[in-house]
Amino acid sequence: MIDALIVAGFMAYAVAMGWRARRHAAAGLDAYFLAGKDVSGWRAGLSMAATQYAADTPLLVTGLLATGGVYLMWHFWIYGFGYLLLAFFFAEGWRRSGVLTDAELTEVRYSGRGVLALRTLKAIYYGTVVNVFFLAMVLLAAVRIAEVFLPWHEWLPDGVYGGLSGTIDALGLAVFNSATGLDVATASTNGLLSIVLIVAFVYAYATSGGLRGVIATDVAQFVLMMIGTIAYAVLVVREVGGLGMLGERMTTLYGEAQAGDLLAVLPRGEGLLFPFLMLIGLQGLFWIGSDGTGYLAQRAMACRTDREARVAGVVFSWAQILVRSVVWLIIGVGLLVLMPFDPATAGTDGFAAARELTFVTGIDAYLPVGLRGIMLAALLAALASTIDTHLNWGASYWTKDLYERLYCGAIRKRTPDARTLVRVARLSNLVIVVLALTIMVNLGSIQSTWFLSLVFGAGIGGVLMLRWWWQGLNMYGEAAALLVSLVAAPFVIQGFEAEWIRLGLMVLLGTGAAIIVSLVTPRTDVDVLDDFIDRVRPLGLWPGDARRRFTLRFGQTCAASASLFLVLLACTDVVLHAGSLSAGWLSAQLVLAAALVPLWWPLVQREA
Repeated sequence: MIDALIVAGFMAYAVAMGWRARRHAAAGLDAYFLAGKDVSGWRAGLSMAATQYAADTPLLVTGLLATGGVYLMWHFWIYGFGYLLLAFFFAEGWRRSGVLTDAELTEVRYSGRGVLALRTLKAIYYGTVVNVFFLAMVLLAAVRIAEVFLPWHEWLPDGVYGGLSGTIDALGLAVFNSATGLDVATASTNGLLSIVLIVAFVYAYATSGGLRGVIATDVAQFVLMMIGTIAYAVLVVREVGGLGMLGERMTTLYGEAQAGDLLAVLPRGEGLLFPFLMLIGLQGLFWIGSDGTGYLAQRAMACRTDREARVAGVVFSWAQILVRSVVWLIIGVGLLVLMPFDPATAGTDGFAAARELTFVTGIDAYLPVGLRGIMLAALLAALASTIDTHLNWGASYWTKDLYERLYCGAIRKRTPDARTLVRVARLSNLVIVVLALTIMVNLGSIQSTWFLSLVFGAGIGGVLMLRWWWQGLNMYGEAAALLVSLVAAPFVIQGFEAEWIRLGLMVLLGTGAAIIVSLVTPRTDVDVLDDFIDRVRPLGLWPGDARRRFTLRFGQTCAASASLFLVLLACTDVVLHAGSLSAGWLSAQLVLAAALVPLWWPLVQREA
């Protein structure tokens, strides 16, 4: 009962915040999708972190630690450099551009008869394909969580449950394989019923209050998520016998060689280091949101000043890479001890999904009443903070780019009123949910799905950055990169197994196509480029002192990244080698991290 009351209290708060912002959100699209451009940097940064603290991510981390070891955490950690690029290079550019969606930037940055077609293509690709794909991953995680904590077949009357199960079977939706021993029909019925209720809850506040309501709940959700996961980590460490016992118990369970492999921060073994460094280097720079495209850009555009936009990026980077991942690392390694696996089963079908579920089953096994309720509310908060963002973000494309610009502006030649646009935005959320549910029932493990998304994003990541840094990139080049990525990705996935080769090929194909096509097709109109320069004041290969400013910013980004990773590695050393490392070595890491702060912190605080 206590656990249920905690969860119910969180749900009531979220709905209240959404409805409180309803009247403000109805004022127009800027109010609905950008919160009136009056958001503080720290709130925007925590909202970014809450959104990326999706319920699927801790499950994914738990699975990665079992399938490959700690060094696979670099798949997440390396994004710290990309997030700081957002803070120092792109956040203020997004805000200055004056756009509402990243697809709208197409008509600000490029010229030509096909520019509206490219804007439309990007709105469909990001607003529907990418958005719905990632939302489906989050919903799949919700199914995994619900299987443990929401046994509807035990709670509902047989007649009611039987009718629901029969309907789901008749519709062909009995597709979920259970990780806890339930039959497919029961697992599917429980999962879909849970999803419908969770989505209905999020829909109740996310569609009413727009981004203002989303950010208000995101901040509270992030705090709740951290309280819950820190409590979880403390109890896991206590069950293990303390941080100092992690290594010893891992060796006892898995043997010295495998325990060493699982706990290594870098891959061990001949010929593994180079491919690994290539992989994380490519992944850190060339990903589907490398310039913040999507909901990260949306938060930056919602900030009240350039300074607040930079603050948002820095807060997000440290909260995302340091705070949350260290806690997840403790939990994930602890669960390898408390819920060990047979090494002979590693790599078999279903292994990743089964290990992902241990994050959830561990909550049920080791958390007492009250704390379990907080952790359940935290998982619900993680789900909600990601679902509400994807609904709001996806609806912005449908409303601004597809309805207002394409349908009303280009086809009907009329201007819709603000109320109509807000109604379209709210209706778009419903369509996005239906599409995401359709994709969700066809996904496998979260880990395998996530790796596929990296390949699709690598081909366009370089172009997203180039459009801010190189004035020679034109509309045709960006379109070529997008189309080449969509066509080439399936063949690359089929033809190569090594992840670093897949990413490298996609980067070469996508970025290469963009540069070659831009060089042989008509250049962007000079007036359009001049207007873009006046608006954004871009860095890089642009007129004036853009190159000098680019060099300075890049150095500051590297210094900020070094500060972040030094602190992260010091914390990781403490977790994995508690008591076995010298205090002098750890102190040196922290002192060096602090010494680098004056090189980048003044830029964060600068007003212009």
